[in-house]
Amino acid sequence: MFDRTTWIAVALSIAGLIGWQWYYTSHTLPAIQTERAAAERSAPTPATAAPKAASSVPAVSSPAAPIPQLTTRRETLDTAKAEYLFENNVGGIESITLFLHLGAQDHSLQLNDLSPAPIGALLEAPGKMVEGFSMNADKKNGKSSFEHREANGLMISKFFTLPQTTGSPEEYLVGLDITFSNTSKTPLDTPAYLLAAGGATPVHATDAPTYTRFDSFTDGKMTTIDVNWFGATRLPLIGTELRAERPFYQVSSPAITWAAVTSQYFCTILTSQDKEATGAWATRFETPLVTQRTQKPIYGMEGGLQLASLHLAPGESVSYHFTIFAGPKDFKGLEKLGAGQQAVMNFGMFHLVSEFLLWAMNALKGLLGNYAAAIIVLTLLIKSALWPIQNKATNSMRRMQLLSPKMTELREKYKDNPTKMNEELMKLYKHYGVNPFGGCLPMLIQIPVFFGFYSMLGTAIELRNSHFLWIHDLSQPDTIAHFMNMPINLLPIIMAGTMLWQMSLSPKGGDPAQQRMMYVMPLIFLSFCYNFASALALYWTTQNIFSIVQLYVTRNRPLPKLEAPRPRKKR
Repeated sequence: MFDRTTWIAVALSIAGLIGWQWYYTSHTLPAIQTERAAAERSAPTPATAAPKAASSVPAVSSPAAPIPQLTTRRETLDTAKAEYLFENNVGGIESITLFLHLGAQDHSLQLNDLSPAPIGALLEAPGKMVEGFSMNADKKNGKSSFEHREANGLMISKFFTLPQTTGSPEEYLVGLDITFSNTSKTPLDTPAYLLAAGGATPVHATDAPTYTRFDSFTDGKMTTIDVNWFGATRLPLIGTELRAERPFYQVSSPAITWAAVTSQYFCTILTSQDKEATGAWATRFETPLVTQRTQKPIYGMEGGLQLASLHLAPGESVSYHFTIFAGPKDFKGLEKLGAGQQAVMNFGMFHLVSEFLLWAMNALKGLLGNYAAAIIVLTLLIKSALWPIQNKATNSMRRMQLLSPKMTELREKYKDNPTKMNEELMKLYKHYGVNPFGGCLPMLIQIPVFFGFYSMLGTAIELRNSHFLWIHDLSQPDTIAHFMNMPINLLPIIMAGTMLWQMSLSPKGGDPAQQRMMYVMPLIFLSFCYNFASALALYWTTQNIFSIVQLYVTRNRPLPKLEAPRPRKKR
């Protein structure tokens, strides 16, 4: 049985390893049914809208005279990379089909296809969209315009311009101009409209719900929440509710530059080009996807920017200019947009490590032609750079092994006095110049690299649909079969096996509690990697094999002499 010290050490190790993952992932990854509803969504109405807004929702002006409802009409406009489906009644982009990317079951990948609010829709409150737009689509020039008139003389005009460039991030960039005009002879006030950036939903069965996020960018800093923010929280096992469900999220600030809805590898970013928005908002909505075990709904998230209320004199007009990026999470491409949009990658505290690893991986892929080969070579380069540190750690462990008999004597002698035992062990280490934690140094150095890979591989688009041996997609788990409805992912199992192999070859010495603690590590890393991108398990397996080769090279060297260091002579 583990003693108290061992349990504390195990708890601290686990906390240190999963602390960062806690921010990005939930406790378990839900198994999601991969069948999507194929029925085409009808025009959104307030009756089918999101939950009732909280008290912080902007006030809505008194309702005007009823507007005759227009027949819903849809038009598609294409570019070389995507197809945009426009809907007239609400005046926005109902869905976007990306030609170069595939979704679940190799179907065409669509953005915003399940969201209640089209991209570019105006809302007076969550679920209450401004309807009654007329549409004029110019397919030849990639332009679509909308117009809406109210009985009080307010005219709202929208003008969408599809991208005309190729080979740059602007190939996914849609322009949106909105103009509010007072066509009456009396002043009028407009409400603080909500402008929708659309919605995001999971793409694959293994996507964690925490990848469905809403981000807003203010003064160079990003604020982010995931879809779980809206749900009620309860104490585990006990079930006592700690916080009730929250239907509406809102950020108020006079300097919000952009807002985004994101899934694991794709995003839609609404950026203000001239007037900074006064706020950002988000809600969640149910999708046709359900968890396989509990049949509970899988949620998506929609959101956008909040515009300032206006006071328009007779004949006055006010225009807003936006861009809509709807495409893959390509770090370099998003960085070129120029307003900090690359922050949607959510690389976190190790973002510099993630950015370097992404750059290095792409550079090696350009030389080798394969992302799996690039990951393997990058791992070998990192391990080669750490070779001197690893050798020093191995020598430290071997010296600890020589100290083992003396340490055993002290533990037996002072077994009834732990404080005295620890004091004598520290004296022993100091006398022979041995660092009891010297063997842990390589692991500590590799932790930032591991989490850098973890964050980068979790959101970078480059690995999607990349093949390697039996792995069909390096961005997904390498499931080879199912047993009792549970996936069997081979590479993480191989990874845990190589960790045990490496540990069996490592010199034994030091505190037995520490040795027992180390045997928990393969289980921790297995839980990290099992339902994650298989590229992460490929990296860790490669570095394990390299370490095993290194141990075989160094294990036959003569044992170091256990001598007390000579005191330095004073001048």
